[in-house]
Formats: sequence, C-alpha cells, structure tokens
Amino acid sequence: MENSALNGARRRKELAEATDGRVVDLLVVGLGATGAGVALDAASRGLDVVSVDAHDLAFGTSRWSSKLVHGGLRYLASGQFRVAHECAVERGILMSRTAPHLTQSLPMVLPLLPATSTADSARMTAVLMAGNALRASSGTPRDLVPRARRLSAAETTAMVPGVRRRDLRGGLLSWEGQLEDDARLVVALARTAAAYGARVLTRLRVTDLHGDGALVRDGLTGAVLSIRARAVVNCAGVWAGGLVPGVRLRPSRGTHLVLRGGSLDGMTSAVVVPVPGRRDQGVFALPQPGGMVYVGVTDEAFDGPLPDVPVPAEGEIDFLVAVMGKVLDSPLRRDDVVGAFAGLRPLLASAGSTGDLSRRHALLSAPSGVVTVLGGKLTTYRKMAEDAVDAAVRQRGLTAGPCRTRNLAVVGAGGPHGPVIDGPPPLPFQRLVRRYGTEASRVVASACTLLHAAGSPGSRSPDPMDPSAVAAVLAPVGDCVDVTLAELLWGVSHEGALDTDDLLERRTRLALVDADRVAAEPAARRALAMCAAGSL
Repeated sequence: MENSALNGARRRKELAEATDGRVVDLLVVGLGATGAGVALDAASRGLDVVSVDAHDLAFGTSRWSSKLVHGGLRYLASGQFRVAHECAVERGILMSRTAPHLTQSLPMVLPLLPATSTADSARMTAVLMAGNALRASSGTPRDLVPRARRLSAAETTAMVPGVRRRDLRGGLLSWEGQLEDDARLVVALARTAAAYGARVLTRLRVTDLHGDGALVRDGLTGAVLSIRARAVVNCAGVWAGGLVPGVRLRPSRGTHLVLRGGSLDGMTSAVVVPVPGRRDQGVFALPQPGGMVYVGVTDEAFDGPLPDVPVPAEGEIDFLVAVMGKVLDSPLRRDDVVGAFAGLRPLLASAGSTGDLSRRHALLSAPSGVVTVLGGKLTTYRKMAEDAVDAAVRQRGLTAGPCRTRNLAVVGAGGPHGPVIDGPPPLPFQRLVRRYGTEASRVVASACTLLHAAGSPGSRSPDPMDPSAVAAVLAPVGDCVDVTLAELLWGVSHEGALDTDDLLERRTRLALVDADRVAAEPAARRALAMCAAGSL
C-alpha cells in the first residue's frame, strides 16, 4: 500500500504540519487497537486526522492480550448475548477481510477430568453447541472457524500430548481465531491509516485535552505544541480518566506467563482449564507461532496509581502455574516460566467483581465535546472505532463518508508473494510471510538495499539482492531467537520504531524474555544506526 511507511522523517514532517495552526477534522488520542482503528476509520471516510500517543504504537493494553480473536463463547455462557454476537461478527471480519495474514484458526481443547463434573461438562457442551449457531448467524464460514464437538479420550491425548491420561474421559473441542501478534495488528492498522492520509505521531503526550484540540509535549524535544481539531476522540484506555473529568474506571489486571519448552513441548492445540469455584472463567495454554506458549489469564481488580507498564503479581504467576499443572502428566514448575506480562483492562466502574463487569464498549461524551471510548475487547476494536467516529461526526457536524472498514484490508493482507530467491523459501522467509503477508518480499528487498547502502558485510555485490545480502538480512539476530535483521530494519524504516524498546518490545516481542532481549540489542542498535545514516 503506497505511502504507508512510518519513520522518523515522516514524523518530523507531519508533526510540523499538525502543529502549524491549521484545524484538522479529528484528533485521536491513543494508538492502541481502538485508537489506530479510529484513525483508520476516520481517514478512510475522507476526514483529516491527527492521531497521537504518549509513547508508541501498541504501548498499552493492546499488546498484553491473549492474542486471541474471540467468538464470544464466554459472553454467551454468562448471558451477554449482544456482546457475544458482536464478537462473533467482528471475529469473522478480522479473519476473512481485515487481516487474514495475521490470523489463523486455533483448536481449543478442554480435557474432561474428574475436576470437571458431569453436570459442568453438559453445560459447557451446550454452550459450545450454541457457539456453533452463533458462528453461523455471524456469517463466518465453517472452513474459517470449524464446528465445536466432543472428543474421545484418544482424540484428546492426540491433540494435547501432555494431558493427564488418568481418569480422562474425553474432551471438548472448540475453535477461536489467533493473532500472529496483537502489536503487529496495531502497527498494520496505523500504517493503513497513514496510507489514507492520517498523521500518526508517537512520543506526543497530551497535557491538556478539550473539544477543540489539545496541548501536547514532544517526548523527543520537550517542546509544548498545540493541535487544533474540530472533533476529539479519547482512546487512551485505562488512562482515559486522566484526560477527561468524570470518567470512572475500574481497571482489571490480566496476567500471562511465557513458557519455552518444559511440560508443554510440541503442543499445537490450546488447552482450556476451568478455574475451580469461578464459573465461566478458565486458564488457557496458548501455543504461539514462534514455538513459545502463553499461559493465562487472570482477572484481578487493580487499585492505585496507573503504571505505564503493569507488573504481574507473584501470586498470579503461582496461580497460573498451579491451575494449568492440574491437567498435565508432568506438572508445570516455576522455573519453566521464562517471562510474564500483564495488562490492564479499561472497564467502566460498577458494582460486583471485575470478572462480572460487562465487556461491552461504551461511548462517553464530555461537556467539552470530547468523545471517550472505553471497555470492549481487542476483537471488537473495529466496531468500537466505527461507533466512536459516528459519534464524533454527528456531534460536531463533520462531513464524512460512510464507514468502510467492514471490507477494508490492512497492509499486507491478500495472500503472500513468492520468495525473493530461487528454490524453496527458507524458514526465516516463511516467518516473514506469516508476519508481513504480501509485504514479505519488500521487507527483504528493503533490508538488502539498506545493507548495501551502508556497505555492510554481506552486500559486496553491486546487486543489493545478491544471495549473500539476502542471507545476511535473513539470519537470526541472536541465539534462540528467530527474529531477523530484515524485520528490525523494516521496523525502523516502515513501522515507526524510534528506539530499541520500540523494536524489541513491540515490533518484535523479544523483550518478553530477558535473555532474548540481551541477545538482540546489538542488532537493534545496528538497525537504528543504518536507518539514521539513510536519513529515515
């Protein structure tokens, strides 16, 4: 997609434009999934958009999800039928049209062991059968999300090799969508918004927000600048209340563990374990495309000052290890955990536990005219964005076209290009196809060009795409790491990464494991230096 590249040079140009006194149609605050979705929705309708974030793309809650595209089963079980149907519809849109290259179907197996009573098994089976009807009513093809069904004990052990075999009486199989990476989806949304003309500006902290714009502080220079706008949408998530008076939130912390090897080696199906005493809450073991496994998620009320980066509680880590270990022949050990992460859900305050609070999104209009969007799920970001832009257009009398995002694909969607070299594609390139779709070849070609321009080893031929250059940019950047130099260079030249944290924490997820981050830091610094030399 033309003109979608985000980098330092574009930021400098568009920051100057956004703060030169002009009045844009819409200012979007926050560049998580919802904020990037609002920017894309509005820009694709023809509105002049500026979108800002105090830190980086996908800095907050959006990067700390389970990486699942939920079809609404949990909400179906708890009677939240409207939320369940919305999730099922949005799952189908995301997997079939918005970002098919970043999503895949994931089998979810619930082993039936003595801790799950016959009555609970019957209830869960009924929910799964209702889920089949929900998928059909949402218009999602069965080949995209297959039917749920009962498994025999033999089928269960075949799908989950490490499951406890003693007293196993079978399993329940359902299917969900799985994201290659939640942060990659946010980056793709932001770049697509940029292709439609939105100015996507990170490192801009809002210090004063009102219905006609904002004062912002540039995190790179310290300058305080003004952005003027006809309408403003606040998508700051759990931090939204700090920008608009009267917004009352009750954040909930969700923690995940990161595992590599150990008791879950070779797992290709997710495992679902009901939490004893907590109806309709489960712990999941989720295999990741890179070979790791995430185990989560908790749902704990969070009180106190809001941190930029939440920290998992030791008790949550122990809880997840214990619950997941109950269904395995070889229980998890604390030293199987190589990393952990936590996110804060922006739930509207009300009575009851955070687990009982509705995940339906809400729009709040402040007297100043700022529209704030809260709640919801990563799966429903597109509908949240559509509703927020509709509200802003209606309230502020903007001239805009109809919403287009139901059928609008992000950068990279549409099926992968062939390999850039003769013969079967090497494993690193297969990884690029999963993560960049149709842009995979461009990722490699761009990296080879930068390598050649820098005169680096591996680029001695006048042809920047010679095999030695391709091999150099597709080499892993560290031991036990599958990320390549090509990805780091693309992160700086096309995805707006400004420092090593952007590259290792969000454009890739290497920082989830401390050892992987340390191994990759030299390559990240090299990528930044090479792009700086090219004035990007």
